[in-house]
Amino acid sequence: MSYVRPTFRHPELPKNKLGYTIDYYEGSLSTLCAGCGHDSISAAVIQGCYEMNIEPHRLAKLSGIGCSSKTPAYFLSNSHGFNSVHGRMPSVATGANMANRDLIYFGVSGDGDTASIGMGQFVHVIRRNLNMVYIVMNNGCYGLTKGQDSATADEGSKNKTGQVNLFESIDLASLAIELGATFVAQSFSGDKTQLVPLIKAAMKHPGFAFINVISPCVTFNNNVGSTKSYDYVRQHVEATATMDFVPQMQEISVEYGKGSHKQVKMHDGSMIELHKLSEDWDPLDRQSAMNAVLNAKAKSEILTGLLYVDPASQDLHHLLQTSDKPLNSLTKEVLCPGSEALKEINAGLR
Repeated sequence: MSYVRPTFRHPELPKNKLGYTIDYYEGSLSTLCAGCGHDSISAAVIQGCYEMNIEPHRLAKLSGIGCSSKTPAYFLSNSHGFNSVHGRMPSVATGANMANRDLIYFGVSGDGDTASIGMGQFVHVIRRNLNMVYIVMNNGCYGLTKGQDSATADEGSKNKTGQVNLFESIDLASLAIELGATFVAQSFSGDKTQLVPLIKAAMKHPGFAFINVISPCVTFNNNVGSTKSYDYVRQHVEATATMDFVPQMQEISVEYGKGSHKQVKMHDGSMIELHKLSEDWDPLDRQSAMNAVLNAKAKSEILTGLLYVDPASQDLHHLLQTSDKPLNSLTKEVLCPGSEALKEINAGLR
């Protein structure tokens, strides 16, 4: 069996403003199980980057260990990439971001990679508000090691062997909001219409953008009794809002049906337009977002959409007042200004 993607493409494929067709944003053929939700998420990433006219070499994709962490091989083969050790992707992302602030950092992780061994890393990358997109492909099990329950498996959920999970789950979306993440969203791998705008908005957010995507494991966690199965998720999804992301260069001409709407202006002038379905939910209010997630959980619903965003977010570079130029571009003259500059600094400390 060959895992080399066919090179033929229809000669009339549409091109984005950079002159690229969508196949330029693809990667190698997936080796994941047929029907895996992770492949749908990869397709949404490809679509989002294509529509946003992202130059692939301006993006760095990073991952840890697990089925989810294999997916960067399946999108944007022309971008930078680094596959780190289990749970340590945020540290690699932080170091790379500090060295070169001009790249778009795209982290991919799983529920085991983030909610267990990588929890300490996850907490601190949120606290530092690192400017990156962080996607968790959440299937509630360890797919690489035969489907054991992960820390995000819901209490009472039944795995493929028939065992019932006795422990309370870790809700990554509500945890991210509580820890101070400045962009928190949740979606379903089978809902590309919702997921693509969320990814596009996350890439434009000036800070830590977290997207928790329920992505059923078709091999080990798609059985009756699993709360991460396709059937269960489809029956229990409750959308917070319909969302469109409108880049600055396009005219804002989004139309909605009945219901109120809210526009959130990003730093570069881009707009996130939200069509609210819940009158008691405000995506700009952290407490309101927390309440919405907790209320949904109490009713066994899975809340999807943009849960919370802080348009005034300031990322780690702003907090540390780092150089406007990437550190890897600074010359020796800038880094070593000479003894006179050192004397001046020392004199100011006396």
